[in-house]
Amino acid sequence: MTELGNRLKEARLAKNLSLDDLQSMTKIQKRYLIGIEEGNYSTMPGNFYVRAFIKQYAEALELNPDEIFETYKSEIPASYYEELPQQLSRVKTHKSISEGNSKVFFDVLPKILIGVFVIGVAGILYYFVANHAGSDTNESMNKKADPVKLENNIDKAKANETKPAEEKNQNQGKDDVNNSSNEETTKPSEEETKQELSVVKSQGRKSTFELKNAEKFVVKVVSTGETWVSIRNGKGKSFYSGMLKKGSTESQEIDLSSEEEAYIVVGRAYETDIFVNDQKLNYAADPSKKVRQDITIQYVPKNE
Repeated sequence: MTELGNRLKEARLAKNLSLDDLQSMTKIQKRYLIGIEEGNYSTMPGNFYVRAFIKQYAEALELNPDEIFETYKSEIPASYYEELPQQLSRVKTHKSISEGNSKVFFDVLPKILIGVFVIGVAGILYYFVANHAGSDTNESMNKKADPVKLENNIDKAKANETKPAEEKNQNQGKDDVNNSSNEETTKPSEEETKQELSVVKSQGRKSTFELKNAEKFVVKVVSTGETWVSIRNGKGKSFYSGMLKKGSTESQEIDLSSEEEAYIVVGRAYETDIFVNDQKLNYAADPSKKVRQDITIQYVPKNE
């Protein structure tokens, strides 16, 4: 057992909390809590989750996570800096290749510019010649067609003069009926209101949204990487709790239309999208700064 594990276990026992109690408070599986106390991190999904679980463990016991990380940094695995040396070597290789390609490009650039200029001049000449020839052809065709159009217009005018006034009145009446029916059919669509999903409260990682003008309440959570998600109603009933991972089980859709409130906990917000009735929820707090987010959605049915 590590010094960090001893410190956390003693703090837990001082508060008379069992591992089951701590699991209920943090939503972290019991085997991960045991691994933290014993210093055995091999059972966890990755270094990111080791640090996230230790932070949640400390917060649940009202300890300062920053102080814990600083004091026991030699025992806590890093989540990012281990990959830097390999990435730096790749950057150097890419830079040397880019310099060689740039030299070849600047040698060929003048030839490319000359070719583009010649093609552009040829295109402009073709455009003016084609337009000039087309306008001459259209003028000659219009001159030939004018007498025919004039005769047709005279015949149509005579035919219109012979129509009885009653037929015109009937057509006018039909148009009025059609216009009134069209107005009646368009009014309902204009009066339809869209659903409203808005933030009513936000503090730290916790935020509250309100859903209005919606006939249903369907929540869909999609992972773009790997994240832990919990979905409950306002009474604490759990609908889902587990890991979502892209390429495996990467989404969960829950119909909460019969519920008044939903409580969603996201362990890795910047790799998690939440949709409410196919409308994407915009986090109240920046996901890159607040990795874990606790979201409450209050549902106000449309008929209320």
